[in-house]
Amino acid sequence: MAGISFEQVTKVYPDGTEAVHEVDLGIDDGSLMVLVGPSGCGKTTLLRMVAGLEEITGGTIKIGERVINDVDPKSRDLAMVFQNYALYPHMTSYDNMAFGLKLRKLPRKEIDRRVRETAATLGLEDQLTKKPKSLSGGQRQRVAMGRAIVREPKAFLMDEPLSNLDAKLRVQMRSEISRIQRELGVTTIYVTHDQTEAMTMGDKVAVMNRGVLQQVDSPQEMYDRPENLFVAGFIGSPAMNMVEAVLARVGAGCFAEFAGLRLRVPDETLAARPALAGYVGKSIVLGIRPEDMEDPQFLPTQVADAQIPVVVAHREAMGAEVYAHFTVDARPVLTEHTRDLAADTGGDLADHERAESTTFVARLHPRTSAARGRPITLQVDTRSLHFFDPATSHAIA
Repeated sequence: MAGISFEQVTKVYPDGTEAVHEVDLGIDDGSLMVLVGPSGCGKTTLLRMVAGLEEITGGTIKIGERVINDVDPKSRDLAMVFQNYALYPHMTSYDNMAFGLKLRKLPRKEIDRRVRETAATLGLEDQLTKKPKSLSGGQRQRVAMGRAIVREPKAFLMDEPLSNLDAKLRVQMRSEISRIQRELGVTTIYVTHDQTEAMTMGDKVAVMNRGVLQQVDSPQEMYDRPENLFVAGFIGSPAMNMVEAVLARVGAGCFAEFAGLRLRVPDETLAARPALAGYVGKSIVLGIRPEDMEDPQFLPTQVADAQIPVVVAHREAMGAEVYAHFTVDARPVLTEHTRDLAADTGGDLADHERAESTTFVARLHPRTSAARGRPITLQVDTRSLHFFDPATSHAIA
């Protein structure tokens, strides 16, 4: 086992398309690193370069202290798990798991030991004699994982392994993968476009967009302190609410003003983010997480300068919580992510840019009185506000 490092790694295709741009990334030995981002962001290309399935245009990739740029794929001692399982349909689960070991001419007893121990870890003891067509999707994915595990490689490379499973199985399998990875202690790179998988599975998460590494951090740190507008908009479900605002000094206090509304910025926030002082009187992008708004009747105290009156446009009852949608009279903030979403869904970006109102989502107590078409006052946890520079898109620290 060993760590994996990327130093200024770049991939440019013959037509001039730059899929990966100068990525610097270190993955600790035994850790699980999740590469996450929208389709086409370069995460799978980066994984394939580690595996040796894509040539490296520039930079260096190391496994441990060994540079692997020109090492043959089969000599890198890596195991891949794909989204389509790639099982041999005519072989039993046992033979699928044992196949690679037989090619390496390991002793029969050693092969049997590894396969049966791995089957026990994955809960496949009763499925070893069955062929893929007799297995459920989750069982097939376990066999595919077992085939990788029995090799005892230096690292696992997983390319969206759960994308073909239904929602319930995905939840179950991501827990299983995390458990197995911790037990084995094998360095793992896990590629996904699903930010929920990234947040729940990774020791560290690396967010990519258009071939560029945006941020690398622990899941909670990334959620609490996104470094730019792209990460802020991509990580979190529902997504962070963003609006153009102005920081204004009113008396002894500092306020974020938008759409005729005003929220006081706590003194402790100003102390923790000294750069905010330089934005007083200037435009900023204000970010508010949906869970940082609440129906005041469910809060121990009410704070007058942290409340906003809204009219609920749509209510979604989720059982344990309610999503209340409403609009504020301010132009929407366009990030690279929202631009890409508009392009992917065939939306009219020009209409989005001309819009004079922005839709917000609040995650509220399940017993809230919020109802479609009715006004309600929401209290904002102003200690958790996010601030971004509209010119650079970077967080204001």
